[in-house]
Amino acid sequence: MLLLPATVTAREARDAVRMLSQALKRESDSGVVIDASALDQFDSAVLAVLLECQRLAQAWGKGFSVRHAPAKLLALARLYGVDALLPFEGAAAAAA
Repeated sequence: MLLLPATVTAREARDAVRMLSQALKRESDSGVVIDASALDQFDSAVLAVLLECQRLAQAWGKGFSVRHAPAKLLALARLYGVDALLPFEGAAAAAA
C-alpha cells in the first residue's frame, strides 16, 4: 500500500506524482492501493495526481484503488465529475 502525502496542492503535485510513480514501479503484486488517510490539505491537483497514478498502474497491468479517502476528497471528486473514474474504497467512501 502506498501512502498519499498529507499535503497535495498544485505546488506539491509534480513531486507527489514522481514519488508515487517510482513506488508504483516497485509494487510487485497486481493491485496498487493508495492510502489517502493522511491527506489533510489538498486542492484539485490531488485528483490529477490520482488519475495519473491510475493511468500508470493500468499501463503496467496493475489494478488500482484509493482507500480511506477523506469525505472532502470524495466531494471534490464528485464536483469535478471524476468520482466515477477513480475507484474509492474504505469507510469514508461507504459513508459518502
